[in-house]
Amino acid sequence: MRALVMGTPGRIAVQAALLTAVIGGSVIYASAHKDVTLTVDGRVTHVRSMSGTVGDFLRDQDIRVGARDIVAPAQNTPLGDGGTVVVRYARPLTLTVDGKKQTFWTTDLNVDSALNSLGVRALGAQMSASRSQPIGRGGLTMWVSTPKKVKLVVGGKKQWLTTTAPNVSALLTQKAVVVNPLDKLSAVPSAPLVEGQTVSLTRIERKRVTRAETVAFPVVKKKNNKLYTDQTKILKKGKAGKRTATYIVVTANGKVDKKTLVTAKVLKKPVTQVMQVGTKSRPFSGGSVGGDVDSLNWKALAKCESGGNPKAVNPAGYYGLYQFSLSTWRSVGGSGNPVDAGSDEQTYRAKLLYKKAGSGQWGCGAHLYD
Repeated sequence: MRALVMGTPGRIAVQAALLTAVIGGSVIYASAHKDVTLTVDGRVTHVRSMSGTVGDFLRDQDIRVGARDIVAPAQNTPLGDGGTVVVRYARPLTLTVDGKKQTFWTTDLNVDSALNSLGVRALGAQMSASRSQPIGRGGLTMWVSTPKKVKLVVGGKKQWLTTTAPNVSALLTQKAVVVNPLDKLSAVPSAPLVEGQTVSLTRIERKRVTRAETVAFPVVKKKNNKLYTDQTKILKKGKAGKRTATYIVVTANGKVDKKTLVTAKVLKKPVTQVMQVGTKSRPFSGGSVGGDVDSLNWKALAKCESGGNPKAVNPAGYYGLYQFSLSTWRSVGGSGNPVDAGSDEQTYRAKLLYKKAGSGQWGCGAHLYD
């Protein structure tokens, strides 16, 4: 049996059909592809894709995004030819503003944009990073110190100033203040500065000082009942001694804060002074105050108040026959302590008190009328 051989016209028809199918398939393939501009964190690439939606496109490009990231347009948006897909990854920004630390998530790509988005007023501020510094996917940690008015006291000298120094240490460096080993600072160097704060630096110095000194002479007192209480008699005159003394002197802002004796060498010993002091009360010349006061029963009052003892002392602070307080005694002209005065003077002062304030001054005042 002979094989069927297709003639020339038949072959042409078949080839034409096959070519039409191939051309048709090529047209369909070409129309499914789209030219897409992809921008990821500012980096632009051009991609040819057959994805139907933005989400499909990202998955095809192996780009994974999270809830904090930005995708524009939205992932369910159909992908068109000539379209643009923008992806911004969120990154942590740990920001300390005037000592207050917070961590934010931002899709901004540099410091300036991030601060503007967060509403951080950094005009005139000092920052640990420049405004143009990029913020990478790993994030950034930085501080911002805004201008603030503070008072700086160094060695007692005060000045108000406006500074953007972030902490006490930076302020001292900014003002070229050197802290010596013994100096005392009112705040730890790392403490952040706040508006209106006072930073004090007390200058401490420690010196060894040797000086010549006078040594006071001791005094020995001996009682003499032939002398009145306001009299004394020198039996042997005292003489001051001399010594050299070495001290450790600590000053704060130039004023002595502490002085400690280290050594002392006596060059001349002092001579003790011996003196007599009187124990005898002077006779009292007064007594009568006139009127009916003198006729009151002062003995009865004294017996009730002190048992009639002119030397009586009450631990609560009352003294003598009529139990005067020291302030009341002085208010009627008395000096010293009532117990050192005679009975006549105590009675006289009591009469003056009666004329001044009545019998209510004493708990036993009613006995004046016995």
